[in-house]
Amino acid sequence: MIRIILFFAFVALLAFGAAWVADRPGEVVLTWQGWQISTSLAVAGIALAATIVVAIFLWSAIRFVLHVPDLVSMFLRERRHRRGWRALSQGMIAVGAGNLALAQRSAGEARALIGEEPLTLLLAAQAAQLGGDGARAEQEFRAMLARPETKVLGLRGLYVEARRRADAPAARAFAEEAAETDPALPWAADAKLEFQCLAGDWQGALATLGRQFKAGQIDKATHRRRRAVLLTARAEAIEETRAGEAREAAREAAKLAPTLVPAAALAGRLRGNAGELRRATRAVEKAWMAGPHPDLADVYIDLRSGDAARDRLKRAKALAKKVPGHPEGALAVARAALEAHDFDQARGALAPLVVDPTRRACLLMAEIEASEHGDQGKAREWTARAVRAKRDPAWVADGYVSERWLPVSPVTGKLDAFQWMVPAAAGGGPLLEHMGGPSGAGTLVPLEKAGRAPDNGPRDTAAKPAPIVAEAPLPDDPGPEFGEPARRRRFRLFEWLAGPAP
Repeated sequence: MIRIILFFAFVALLAFGAAWVADRPGEVVLTWQGWQISTSLAVAGIALAATIVVAIFLWSAIRFVLHVPDLVSMFLRERRHRRGWRALSQGMIAVGAGNLALAQRSAGEARALIGEEPLTLLLAAQAAQLGGDGARAEQEFRAMLARPETKVLGLRGLYVEARRRADAPAARAFAEEAAETDPALPWAADAKLEFQCLAGDWQGALATLGRQFKAGQIDKATHRRRRAVLLTARAEAIEETRAGEAREAAREAAKLAPTLVPAAALAGRLRGNAGELRRATRAVEKAWMAGPHPDLADVYIDLRSGDAARDRLKRAKALAKKVPGHPEGALAVARAALEAHDFDQARGALAPLVVDPTRRACLLMAEIEASEHGDQGKAREWTARAVRAKRDPAWVADGYVSERWLPVSPVTGKLDAFQWMVPAAAGGGPLLEHMGGPSGAGTLVPLEKAGRAPDNGPRDTAAKPAPIVAEAPLPDDPGPEFGEPARRRRFRLFEWLAGPAP
């Protein structure tokens, strides 16, 4: 609206000026070399304007003729760039579609047309990766390091290539250089943290995690959880040499993540060793209320090392009452009652579990039978049932089953990957039965030796009693049935375990 008003105002002003000049015609006289030209002011103004227009036209024509070579060069250059960017776009699509031939051809064409642009270098590197030419891809990524705008991209590519060829030192060096170049890079910080954890550099990992939090790469909840995991790992590493520092680290970890079982168990054990029984008890009970766990039960029962077996049983029962009906509480009471030789109470604690028992319940029943009555037949029967019983929860990360908690996954290196859960059935159980011989005697093989990578870390087996393993699953012989040979009767009882008799 304002523009329309201004336009009409300008037209009105122009008309007013023309009318004013027409009312005052005047005269313009030009005398030069004996010539005299006389005309009105309006005609002189029109002639001057026409002369200016003609001069401008002539100058534009002359300037165009002089700049024709530059215009032709500019046109050819622009057309070349359009072809190059078209080839670059086509190459990127070809890489995404897996068309190796088109990707390589487009990469060469784009480089020839538009030169060493960042995207042409990236396309050439991706085409080499698509073709499996790691050396060529690494060469292209190294070329990116010479340019500030592509240095981080080159480091990222070199890091990926180093991981592909399993060169951990080189991958770590590229990740650290990228983190120093741009501290806000999440992948570089995560990779650096992963390598520090795999190397056991917990103090350095804590510093890297702090920088991630300050840079806003992770939220507060994630930072607290990961810091608790790293503090727990550090406390475990220095427990034997610097008990005081380990106790403070475990205490902070349990405070940051009260539901982190390893942190609560370690804090309870270290505080108990230092005589802080009340605080240790509260830490373990808090974690137990969030989720019962056998490690928490072991620490809680053993807080006072000088307690008699009966006192340990009382503590186990008190802990089990905090979460009534939970299987871990029943197993803890049964174990403590077995150690106190209170077999009736041990059987009573296991009674709800033996209807559909897990392997730990079967092995405990085997120990009870062997310890109370010396009945090796029933002990062997429970041991054999353990082979086929349901699996108990274990620490699982990326399909890897571990007897103890680990701060990082040995498969992927991911921090805080282990979860307390029932392993997948396809992975087998803690024990696998290898049948051999006509008698059906078998050998029980650990899970890690049956298709899984071995756990090279230290194992805490002091607090876990060795299960009773039968040499041969044969019960006491009650004698032959009527009209049937004794030998046939002996094998028929365990036909489900040993297979049909020959």
